[in-house]
Amino acid sequence: MIEVGIVGVRIEMPSNQPLVLLRELHGERHIPIWIGAAEATAIALAEQGVVPPRPLTHDLLCGVVRALGHNILRVNLTKVEEGVFYAELVFDNGTTVSSRASDAIAIAQRAECPIWASEAMVEEAGVVIGGDADAPEDDEAKEREVRQFREFLNDVEPEDFDK
Repeated sequence: MIEVGIVGVRIEMPSNQPLVLLRELHGERHIPIWIGAAEATAIALAEQGVVPPRPLTHDLLCGVVRALGHNILRVNLTKVEEGVFYAELVFDNGTTVSSRASDAIAIAQRAECPIWASEAMVEEAGVVIGGDADAPEDDEAKEREVRQFREFLNDVEPEDFDK
């Protein structure tokens, strides 16, 4: 498994389809995942540190897990088949629960747990879009990576990832 981090959420034009971009923490490959609008909003709000006045669904789930005396230890992005990404939540008692990748990412943010991707998934869906081999450490590096991401999105189509 390869640990990944969230670069950001963006709306791909002209289709207006949201996607989340992940990046290997110790590598140069990025993983774009097209997601739904609700999940994009949930991920973006958490990335910006916005706490809604009432819990969103992902906040609720994390609250229920904590109230039951458990923790989510990690999220595993397990595979991609025909453009659909699969994931699982891993709990402190060893239980795993299947999840959509977008929901798992939103939950990982709230549970403050790491996100891991299978090597096969990164090999299949990962792309190199430039930049340094190390994950960005400062705001300037993060801005540079987001700019490269936007340039990448100008030329990419979802069909580019069909095998």
